[in-house]
Amino acid sequence: MTATPHEFAPVLRERQEASKEAARGLNQASAALRDEALGAIQDALIAQSARIISANTVDIDRGKAEGMDEGLQDRLRLTPERVQGLADAVAVVRSLPDPLGTVLRSMTLPNGLDVTQIRVPFGVVGAIYEARPNVTVDISALALKSGNAVLLRGGSAALESNKVLVSLMREAIASVGLPEDAIASVDDFGREGANALMRGRGYVDVLIPRGSASLIETVVTESSVPVIETGSGVVHIFVDASADADQAVDIIHNAKVQRPSVCNSVETVLIHREALPMVPAIAQRLLSSGVTLHADEAIRELVPEATAATEDDWATEYLSLEVSLKVVESLDEALEHIRRYSTHHTEAILTADMANAERFLNDVDSAAVMVNASTRFTDGGEFGFGAEVGISTQKLHARGPMGLTELTSTKWIVRGTGQSRE
Repeated sequence: MTATPHEFAPVLRERQEASKEAARGLNQASAALRDEALGAIQDALIAQSARIISANTVDIDRGKAEGMDEGLQDRLRLTPERVQGLADAVAVVRSLPDPLGTVLRSMTLPNGLDVTQIRVPFGVVGAIYEARPNVTVDISALALKSGNAVLLRGGSAALESNKVLVSLMREAIASVGLPEDAIASVDDFGREGANALMRGRGYVDVLIPRGSASLIETVVTESSVPVIETGSGVVHIFVDASADADQAVDIIHNAKVQRPSVCNSVETVLIHREALPMVPAIAQRLLSSGVTLHADEAIRELVPEATAATEDDWATEYLSLEVSLKVVESLDEALEHIRRYSTHHTEAILTADMANAERFLNDVDSAAVMVNASTRFTDGGEFGFGAEVGISTQKLHARGPMGLTELTSTKWIVRGTGQSRE
C-alpha cells in the first residue's frame, strides 16, 4: 500500500471498532452457535486445503528467495497433513466444554446478598506473530469458542497464507450467522497494523505476541494494552546419574529432532559426570539425524565430531538441528545452570531417583517441568486443549500452554433483595 501512516488511522480505527462490535455479538451468541461456526471452519479448511497450500507455497518461495532460515521455513510451511492437523485441532476445540458462565466461586453473604464469580470473555484478543499460519487458525478457534473476537497481525512472511485462512474463516462463521468481523486481520496495514494493536487501548482487551525474542520484547515494551508474554525456549534436559540409558537416547533425540524449529525442542542437555558412559550413544543418535553438537571439553573427548561450545551456546535458542551439551558434577550444578540460562519455558530431568525428581520439580522455576519425558509435550494440543494461543512464560494470569480458560476473565454477579450498605 502507498498510503502514509496517518492515512491508515481512520480505517484501522474502523476495523478495531468492528471487532469490538463483533465481540459484543459473540457474547450474545449461544455455545451451540459458536460450535456450529467452528464446524464450518473445520469443513472449510478441509475443502479448501489445496487453495491454502497454494498460497503457502507463494510464501515459502518468497522466503527462500529472501534467505529465510530453514527453521523459520518449517514453521511457515503448510502441507496437506498439517492442514488436516489444523482442522483436527478445530474439531477438538469444538468438543471441549464451553468455559463461559463457569462458576468459580459462589457464596451468600451475612446480609443475604448472593455473590457469584463466573468466567466471561476478554472481548477483543489481539495477536502479533510471524511466519506461523497455524497460529491464525489456532487462536481464531480458541477465541471463537471462548466468545472473543480476534484481531490478527501475522506478519509479511505468511501474508498469502494468512490472507486465505482469514478469508475462509470469516466466510465460514458468517455462513452460520455470526459476525464475520469476529475474525479480522490488520496485515494489510503492515507495521502500522501492529502499532494499532499495541496502542489500541479501549479496543484491544489483551494482546498476545508469539515469535522471536525481539518481537516479543518490542510488543511488551511498546504496548499500552495488557500483554500476555509468550517467551523463547532455551529448554534443558538434565541426564541424572541414575537415568536409563536407552530412555535417555530416545527422549533427547525426540526432544531435538522431532520438530527442531519450535520453542519446546531441547536446546541444552546437561549430563551428570557419572552418566558420561551414555554420551556416545546419545551423540551418535543425534549425529545420525544431522544434529550439530556444541559441547564442552569432557564431552568432546568422547565425541570428536562435536564442536567446542562457547558461553553464548548455553543461552542460545537454536530452533534448528543444533544442541549444546555440558557435563555437570551434581544435581545442584544442573539446577544452578538452569537458573542462570533458562527462559522459564520447559525443563526435564531423566532419572530413576525419585527424590532427585521431586527436588527438580520443586526447584525449577519454569512454566512446565517434566520427569522422564520429552520436552516436546509442552503443547496445548498434547495437553488436551485442542490448540494453544501460545506458551506463556510469565506468572500473571496465565502460565504455560494457553487454552480456552486462559482466554477468559471473570465477572462478579451480585443478586440482592433491596440491601443497602450501612
